[in-house]
Amino acid sequence: MSSYPRLMPAEPRMFTAQVVRTERISPSFQRVTIASAELAEFDWRGLDHWFRLFFPLAPDAGFRLPAVEGRLWWKSYLAIPDEQRPHCSNYTVAGYRRLGDHAELDIDVVLHWHDDRLTGVAAWSVAARPGGPVAILDQGVLFDPPRDTTGYLLVADESGLPAIRGILRDLPPDAVGTAIIEVPASGDVTGVQAPDGVTVHWVPRDETGELVGARALRALEEVATPAASSYAFVVGESSLATQGRRTLHQAGLPKERITFSGFWKA
Repeated sequence: MSSYPRLMPAEPRMFTAQVVRTERISPSFQRVTIASAELAEFDWRGLDHWFRLFFPLAPDAGFRLPAVEGRLWWKSYLAIPDEQRPHCSNYTVAGYRRLGDHAELDIDVVLHWHDDRLTGVAAWSVAARPGGPVAILDQGVLFDPPRDTTGYLLVADESGLPAIRGILRDLPPDAVGTAIIEVPASGDVTGVQAPDGVTVHWVPRDETGELVGARALRALEEVATPAASSYAFVVGESSLATQGRRTLHQAGLPKERITFSGFWKA
């Protein structure tokens, strides 16, 4: 049995909100803060609580959202005409604050450049202005260690940094283990709140030209063989997630004690 029950809600709720500010927090990350009265009812569970983010693709496109019935929403989303269908992607809650009759939620967006320009959510995060409409569909928590877990191994690239930061913050004070976090640049290395018994290894790429996840995988291979009662959480670029899981399983960690998820594909 897990000490953290799987928390994807049976009846996920869509919350509407507005952008209140956006700021560069490191060379590769832009933080967008959204707020609304509805968000005060968001059942934030900490850890790697994630959601689906919706925003209009163009200022004049309107903002049509899919109908949500139980956990069903994708068919309704695809039924929205192309020119009105909002952008949709997955993000982790980077911060959440209830402030009286409303709440604020932070979204940390990785700034990936393609041909010297930002696209998709990265472009939106930089261009967003106060009052811009957004919506989030609550999806709960992925982190799911068994109750008998004796140690933790957390591995991620930059796309998984908000998840790892949240998990480290909310682990039991007596937790022990290792966190490996690969980021694009040394300037992206920031302080994290973690139990004293968890060692945090930052592995910046710093324009080496290495593939995303390669440094994190090497660091993972250098970690001492995990005990069979450990629990691993490996997320980020697809190859990092799958190869990280394979490495851990070959080292003796049972597959059922490894949560892995490819957040994106290079």
